[in-house]
Amino acid sequence: MTKISDNLSQIYDQRFRDRNDDRSILWKTLTKYYFQSFVNKEDTVIDLPAGYCEFVNNIDCTRKIAVDLNPSVKKMAAKGVKVYIARSTELPKELHGSADVVFVSNFFEHLHDHEELLQTLKQIHLCLKPGGKLIVLQPNIRLVKERYWDFLDHTLPLTEKSMREALRLTGFTIQVERVRFLPYTTESRLPISALLIRLYLKFLPAQWLLGKQSLFIVKK
Repeated sequence: MTKISDNLSQIYDQRFRDRNDDRSILWKTLTKYYFQSFVNKEDTVIDLPAGYCEFVNNIDCTRKIAVDLNPSVKKMAAKGVKVYIARSTELPKELHGSADVVFVSNFFEHLHDHEELLQTLKQIHLCLKPGGKLIVLQPNIRLVKERYWDFLDHTLPLTEKSMREALRLTGFTIQVERVRFLPYTTESRLPISALLIRLYLKFLPAQWLLGKQSLFIVKK
């Protein structure tokens, strides 16, 4: 029987083939002008799952770790990024207590069920140092509605309320919660440019209008 997990490389190649330049501009800008403010230069950062490594390659920190189930992540990781091939529910024990920051973007909607979500969050909690931060960027089905299911590999529906409950159940303290942060996808009538992204980050009414992904920054 064919499984979605067996075809991840093909799915993502088709999905992002024509938008790689846009995604590169987006993540370089988001990392530099927003997420970097939550990461110190001396930190150890885990990107889970790292995917195309757009975040971990661009963040400025001392130690960078990319974790993904897809072996192709090794080709995407920049020099100096340590790569682990592992499931989110079974992270390597050598990573336990190692991270100042764990970054998770557009991932939890791909998990099979809420039990897998809770197990993943428990594993992340183990990997963080005391006082470490977890940054979550997550599509919100309450805001996206039926478009949430436009992607074949989306399986777990989450709102800001269910995400908040899962985080608290696994021992995290919420520091920042932005229900409306980024648009759902990079598809837009407007060209993707660093200037427009920086303006969007500064102009809260645009986020209230267009934001369909929620942001959580939580502490162990």
